[in-house]
Amino acid sequence: MLRTEKVLQLRGSQGRSVRVVREHYLRPDVPCGSALCRSACPRVGKLLSDDVTHYIVPDWKVVQDYLEILEFPELRGIVFMQTACQAVQHQRGRRQYNKLRNLLKDARHDCVMFFNEFHLLSYLPRDRGEPLEKWQTRSIYNASVWYYNHFLGHMPIVMVTEDEESIQLLGSETEGVFVISFKNYLDNFWPDLKAAHELFDSIVQSRRERESESQENNGKEYAEHVAVEALEAGIKSGRYIQGVLNVNKHRAQVEAFVRLQGASNKETDLKTDVLIYGTKARNRAIHGDVVAVELLPKNEWKGRTAALCENEMEDKTSGEVHCEPMPTGKVVGIIQKNWRDYVVTFPSQEESQSHGKNVQKILVTPWDYRIPKIRISTQQAEALQDFRVIVRIGSWESTSLYPNGHFVRVLGRIGDLEGEIQTILVENSISVSPFSEAQMCEMPVVVPEKPWKVAPEEEQKRIDLRDTHLVFSIDPKGCEDVDDALSVRLLPGGNLELGVHIADVTQFVAANSYTDIEARARATTYYLADRRYDMLPAVLSANVCSLLGNVDRYAVSVIWELDPTSYDIKKVRYDRTIIRSSYKLFYEAAQALLEGDLSAADEIPELKELGEKARKQKLSELVWAIRKLTDLARHLRAKRDSCGALELEGVEVRVQLDDKKNIDDLIPRQPLEVHETIAECMILANHWVAKKIQEAFPHQALLRQHPPPRQEFFSELLECAKAKGFSIDTRSNKALADSLDKAVDPSDPLVNKLLRSMATQAMSNALYFSTGSCPEEEFSHYGLALDKYTHFTSPIRRYADIIVHRLLLAATLKEDKGGTREHLLANKELVELCRHINSRNKAAQHAQKQSTELFQCMYFKDKYPEREEHGRADGIIYSIRANGVLVFVPRYGIKGAAYMKTKEGQVLSCQSDGTCEWKPGSLQRFPSRIISTPTVGEAVTLSLFDHVTVKVCVQSSRCHADRIRLQIINCKPFKTSEIELSQDSHVSRADLVREVTKTVEEAQHAHDTARTMKIEEGYEEYRQTQGLSLYQLLEEIKDLALLDISVDSRA
Repeated sequence: MLRTEKVLQLRGSQGRSVRVVREHYLRPDVPCGSALCRSACPRVGKLLSDDVTHYIVPDWKVVQDYLEILEFPELRGIVFMQTACQAVQHQRGRRQYNKLRNLLKDARHDCVMFFNEFHLLSYLPRDRGEPLEKWQTRSIYNASVWYYNHFLGHMPIVMVTEDEESIQLLGSETEGVFVISFKNYLDNFWPDLKAAHELFDSIVQSRRERESESQENNGKEYAEHVAVEALEAGIKSGRYIQGVLNVNKHRAQVEAFVRLQGASNKETDLKTDVLIYGTKARNRAIHGDVVAVELLPKNEWKGRTAALCENEMEDKTSGEVHCEPMPTGKVVGIIQKNWRDYVVTFPSQEESQSHGKNVQKILVTPWDYRIPKIRISTQQAEALQDFRVIVRIGSWESTSLYPNGHFVRVLGRIGDLEGEIQTILVENSISVSPFSEAQMCEMPVVVPEKPWKVAPEEEQKRIDLRDTHLVFSIDPKGCEDVDDALSVRLLPGGNLELGVHIADVTQFVAANSYTDIEARARATTYYLADRRYDMLPAVLSANVCSLLGNVDRYAVSVIWELDPTSYDIKKVRYDRTIIRSSYKLFYEAAQALLEGDLSAADEIPELKELGEKARKQKLSELVWAIRKLTDLARHLRAKRDSCGALELEGVEVRVQLDDKKNIDDLIPRQPLEVHETIAECMILANHWVAKKIQEAFPHQALLRQHPPPRQEFFSELLECAKAKGFSIDTRSNKALADSLDKAVDPSDPLVNKLLRSMATQAMSNALYFSTGSCPEEEFSHYGLALDKYTHFTSPIRRYADIIVHRLLLAATLKEDKGGTREHLLANKELVELCRHINSRNKAAQHAQKQSTELFQCMYFKDKYPEREEHGRADGIIYSIRANGVLVFVPRYGIKGAAYMKTKEGQVLSCQSDGTCEWKPGSLQRFPSRIISTPTVGEAVTLSLFDHVTVKVCVQSSRCHADRIRLQIINCKPFKTSEIELSQDSHVSRADLVREVTKTVEEAQHAHDTARTMKIEEGYEEYRQTQGLSLYQLLEEIKDLALLDISVDSRA
C-alpha cells in the first residue's frame, strides 16, 4: 500500500473556499469487477459479463448528461469510474447520485464501479494548475487503458466523451482503447435502438434551447435565488426558514405550503406551515423541493382559500373567500431539488412555436396538478397527442415562465387501463421490473415433482412445533403471501400459551445478496386495486415462505406463557421454529365460527376430507382456539384502551372483479371482530420484539414511532363535533379516545364514524427510525399507546420486518455462527435506510389510493353512464365550504365535493319534495351550516351531518386522472339499503361486545378453562342456545337489542 496526499478545495460554512490536504492510500488489489478477469482480483458483488463485444467507459460529462440512456438494459458492460461518479455527486446533487448508485446496485443492469483513484496503477495525480474537468477526463482515460491491459487485450474498451479535444488527442493513442463521442457510439454500435436515439436528441435539443434562451432573453420572470452560502447563513441566523414545499393539488396555481424542518426553526415563533401564495412567490420551486423561505411583513399575510375549486389551471383569484391570515412568505432559494420522472400529456391542438425545420417547442401538461407545465422540444408532438409520456426536467431559468425538460419514453395510450396503471407507478417512483436472473439463481428450486422440504440440519437447530401445537392463519380470502400464524393452548400446569409465528424470510434472503438488495430498493409489496407487485420473488412470497396449510415451514416464533384468568404475561421466549399450519382460514369463515355458525366449516378445505367424528373433534378444537384468542384480544385491547389507544376510522374500499377482470362492485370494508383479534396479537408481538431489540441494540434498533399530532390539525374535528354538541379533548391520546367514545349520536352511527375519520386525518404519519437517532422519550407510538413498537410480523411484504428479524435473531441467538451481528447496520446506515423505507411506504399508500380511485371512476363510467338516471346514493355532509360542501358516501366509501353554486352564479334550490334544481341566488356560509337563497323560492339550509341524496358522476380529463364528482339531487336522505344496515350493525357490534363481556369475563375464563376439547353429544342435543358458549348466548341477546334499537330509531 502506498501513501500519498490529495488536495481538495472545499467550501466552508461561511462560503469561503478552503484548501484541505488529505492522506490518500493506493493499493494494488482493488477488484476490477469483471468475470473476464484472470488475475487475482477479489470476486465480490456484481461482476461484468464476459460475453460482450466491448466494455464502455463513460466520461464524467456523459454520466452527468446522459445517465437516462446509460440506464437502458440493452447497454451492457458499462464501467463507471470512481472519478465520474464523484463528479456526479459533487456537481449534480444527491438525487442524481442516488440514481447512479441504484443503477450500480441493480442486478438487472450489467454495470460496475471501478475505484480508479485507489488503485496503485490507475491513479493519476492532478498537475498543478490543471483544470478539474481536464484532469477528470485524463484520469478516466488512464483508468480505461489500465482496464484494457489488465485483461491482456482480450476486451476492447470504448471511452465515450463529449470533449472534442480529448477525442482528437486520445482517440488513437492506445491500441484497443477507442475514444469517441457518445452520439458516434450510439450511431455505430446501436443504430437500431430507436428509443435511445430519440432520448439523446431530446436531451441535446433541450440543452440547446436552454443555452439560446439564456442568451436571448434578458428579462427576468423570477427573482434570482440567493447563493447557497448566504442561504445557509440565513437559516442559521433565523432570517430564512427551511422546509419542504407542498403544493395544494386543489389550488395548484395559487396555494403552496412549506412545512418547517430543521433545528433552526425551533428558535422561531412559528407553529404552523408557511403559506406561499402564487407562482411568483414560489420562485421556480417544484412540489417536494427543500426550500428556504423568507417571511413577508404581517400586513401582507394571507389565509387559506375556503372555497371548493375545480383544479383550475388559470390563476383565478377574484371573489375568493379566505380564512384567517397565516404566516406567508416567498421562496428565496432551493436547497435540494427533488425532481423526478413526470408523466405528461401533449396538447390536443398545437400551441407551439416552431424552432428549426422539424422541431417544435411544446408546453406539456403534467398528470400531477401540483407540477407546472413543462416546455420540451420534440419532433413527435402530433404523433404523441393520444399518449401518456414521461419527461424529465433539466432546468428552470429565471428568464423562463416554465421549466425546460426533455422527452424520455412513451407509457401508453390515454384511458387504457395498463397505461393508467403505469402512470400511477411512475408518478410514485415505483419500479417493478421483473426479478433478474441473478436474483432467481439465489432462490430454492421448487417444482411439483420435488416440493420444498425441511433440511435435516435445520431440524437439529430449530424447535419443532409440528406435532405439539395447533397452528392456523386467518387472512383475507385468496391471500397467497401468508406472513403470520397463531397458536393457543392450555399448558399442563394450567397456564395459557399464546404463540405468534412469523415466516422466517431471512433464512432464504441473506444480507447483501442480490435478492436482499432488490428487496431493500422496493422496501414493500405494492398493493393496487387489481394486482400486487411483490417485494420478493413469488417462489418465496407465495410458496416457500408463505405459511400455507398442511405444509412444513420455517418460522420465527414469539411465545408467551400467560395467567389463564388475568392473562398477565409470566414469561416470553423467541425461537426459530418449524411449524405446520393446520388451517388457512379467511376472515369471514373465522368470524362465522366465532359466532357459532358451524356451516362455515364447509368452506375450510382442511376439514372436508375428514370423517364425521374426526371432523367434529377438529372443528371443536379450532372453535375453542378462535374464541380463546378473541377473548385474549379483548383483554389486550382493553389494557391499551386504558392507556389511551385510539380507535380510528379510515375509508377502505375493495374493488370486486369478476372472472374476466371486469369491475363487478365496490365494497366498503366491513369491520369484523376477528380483524381486531388478529391485529391485537400482531401488535403484542411487535411490541415485545421492539422491547427486545432495543434492549440488545440501544443505538441501532429499527423501531416505529407515531408522534403526537399538531393541535392545529384538530380544528376541523373540533368544529364539527361542536356542531353536534360534543366536546373533543385533544390534549392527549387518552383524552381524545375517551371523548371520541362519548361523541355518539344514537340516531346516526355514521356521526361517530366521521368524527373518528377526521381524527385519523389529523394524525401525524407513523415512521420508522433508528434508536440511535433520537432520545428514548420520542420512541412512543401515540395511536397504539405503547412506549416501544416496531414491525416484525410481515417480512414477506415489508423490508423493515426483515431488518427487525435480523436484529431479533442477533439479540437472541446464543452462538452467532452465521455472522448475524456482522451484517447489522450501524446507526448512520439505518437512519438512511429508514428514510428510504418511509418514502417507499408513502408511495405505496398513494399508489393504492390512486388505483382505487381509478377503478371507482371506471366502475361508475361502466355502470352508470351519464345518460342514465343511476348512481344515486345516500351522503352525509362532513365539511362546509364557501361554495359547497364535502360529502361522504358510505355505500361506496367515497369522499367528494358537492357544489352549491355554479360559476355562473346559480345556487342550489330545493322543491317541496326535496328535489334540487339550479336558480339564480346567493350563498351564506356559517361554521356549521350553509344557506342557499334563490331569488325565487325558499331558502335551503344544509348543516353538518345532514343526510342528502347525491348522484355519483365522473369528471373526465385528458391530461389528468378522472375524478369522482358528487351532485346533490335531493335534500332528503336516500333510502337506506340492506348493505348499509348490516354495516351499521357491524360498527356497533364491537362496542356492544366489549361492554357485555366485561360483566362475565371471569365466568367466561373459568368456563373455557374447565371445558373439554370435545363438544359432548348430549350437550349438542339438549343445549338451549344455538351457539357453543355463554359468549354466543350474549351474542343472541345483543342481536335482539340491536333490532329494538334500529326499530326505535326509524320511528
